[in-house]
Amino acid sequence: MSVAPRPHGRTLPEAASRRGWCPGLTRPMPTGDGLLARVHPPLGVLTLGQARAVAEGARHFGNGHLDLTARANLQIRGVTEATQASLAAWLSAQGLGDVRADGGPQRLTLTSPLAGRDPEEAIDVPGLARAVEAAGLTIPGLPAKTLVVIEGRVDRATAEADCAVIADAPGRVAITIACGEGRQDLLTCGEREAPDVVAAVLTAFARTGRRRMRDLSEDERATLTEALRSGKRPHVAARGGGSVWPGQARQPRGGQDLQILAIDAPFGRCTADALDRLADAAVTLGADELRLSPTRGFMLLAAPDVPAAAVREALSVDFIVAADDPWRAIDACTGAPGCASGSTRTLTDAARLAAAFAPLAASGRAAHVSGCAKGCARPGPADLTLVGRDGLYGVVIGGAPADEPAMHLPIEAVLERLGRAKIVGLSAAFAPETTWTDSGRTRRPA
Repeated sequence: MSVAPRPHGRTLPEAASRRGWCPGLTRPMPTGDGLLARVHPPLGVLTLGQARAVAEGARHFGNGHLDLTARANLQIRGVTEATQASLAAWLSAQGLGDVRADGGPQRLTLTSPLAGRDPEEAIDVPGLARAVEAAGLTIPGLPAKTLVVIEGRVDRATAEADCAVIADAPGRVAITIACGEGRQDLLTCGEREAPDVVAAVLTAFARTGRRRMRDLSEDERATLTEALRSGKRPHVAARGGGSVWPGQARQPRGGQDLQILAIDAPFGRCTADALDRLADAAVTLGADELRLSPTRGFMLLAAPDVPAAAVREALSVDFIVAADDPWRAIDACTGAPGCASGSTRTLTDAARLAAAFAPLAASGRAAHVSGCAKGCARPGPADLTLVGRDGLYGVVIGGAPADEPAMHLPIEAVLERLGRAKIVGLSAAFAPETTWTDSGRTRRPA
């Protein structure tokens, strides 16, 4: 994807910059369609029984609609004050309950949906993630949005993260932290040492009082590196005693013998019934779990000899199954009326945008339709970002929702200009001083 670096845009007004807290099951967040309860599947994996339990919970305790997040979590919409406690109890009984009550991250790590099954992984990603999760639970004051990305491939770039643990060689990792818009290298170490190193970094970070590592000052970042030099690293142990981390590099099992079915939910949304149908499809494929993806979808792993074409076709009713589907190139939040912050119907408008954006999507471009400047679906930049305001869309080219828009247009005008963009490019099509006639581009008179 070709996306211009994010410029230093405007500062959001205080009210617009807050997205509220990070919701869980015991502390859901109010939205335009009721309470939003977030489910944090351990390591981003649901057993089929858990998936059906989430679907059942969404139907009986919510409005039957689900969101899939970019951190591979699930959100149940339309929960009420009367059903909140019952939903939390229902999913806790399935092993999906909140793991902490101090406002810290319910899930700290993000891994590839193929973690543990990718033959090119050089480290034991699931084992390392479990150890880091266990360490995080012992750190008081850790901000709710803290994210540790763990990646097992040497050559794979990582998503935006406060701390990243990336395979450097078989059995070894490189650890970096966010530094403004870039990253700062901390050290390389053996994977057996990595959980203690990450725990030391997170402990020092929690003491700064900052919400994200990218916002640390130079002096505050120095306290993180000093914590590593001091050698005072907490020992990571499982609750109840015993080591949680085997500390051994191994070749993941079965990766080359698997058939991978990658599907995305349209704009990160699906229904409880669709989730049930997905679990049924997994049974047909011989899969025993659903792996959530940061692309706001799922991966199903099946044996290579299982005929998957019919399953894929059946799932296309509810999900995006084609790799080149232009809907994959567009992020959109709930918008109005489901979100109280949105003034535009983002899901409807994003669906209209998909067809017009298809030629640009084919060349690797990405778009984002946001109901407000908070940018919940995609906080970072996109080639085309539309930001809802008072029923119109602010147009940001190569930037993020918080950046200054070049203009404000109704969705119909956006679609019209997109028709020209495949000829003259996005920047020219959305130049503020440019208007369009049937004969082509003209300049507005001075």
